[in-house]
Amino acid sequence: MRQDRDDRTAGEHPQNTIRPVLGVGAVALHDGKVLLIRRAKPPRKGEWSLPGGRVEPGETCRQAVIREVAEETGMTVRILRLIDVVDLIDHDTDGRLTYHYALADYEADVIGGTLTAASDALEAAFFDAAAAVHMPAAADTRRIIASVLKARGLLTDETEQTDGPTA
Repeated sequence: MRQDRDDRTAGEHPQNTIRPVLGVGAVALHDGKVLLIRRAKPPRKGEWSLPGGRVEPGETCRQAVIREVAEETGMTVRILRLIDVVDLIDHDTDGRLTYHYALADYEADVIGGTLTAASDALEAAFFDAAAAVHMPAAADTRRIIASVLKARGLLTDETEQTDGPTA
């Protein structure tokens, strides 16, 4: 049974106050390698991920990708296409919604910059195809990376079977 607003305790997070947050990410490639960051903040703190973040008010998704990649990695990218939109939804142990991110992931080419982990990134590095799809990252992240690498002919089913992360 749903509680009325006045019946909730101060610590509760009612589902109707959690709104989806729009975020972006980039599968950014340079010389056949994928640019990844290790996250410094939740959600998924410490995991390898695509560089990206929240879309700011008044900013387009494409502008946000370019800004976020530069802020987190020091690299400049050219956006090629939208790959997919993925929902990152989490609930607490009582089943209440704790967050909801809608993430628009883009394919991009790195066109300049100096690689530096900054902003929300503990580390930033380029990984070859086989390593990128085997990084300790979310399944959707690995799937999206693999789709771009396969489309570019940088990953085959045989390559995908090899293990290891190798920078």
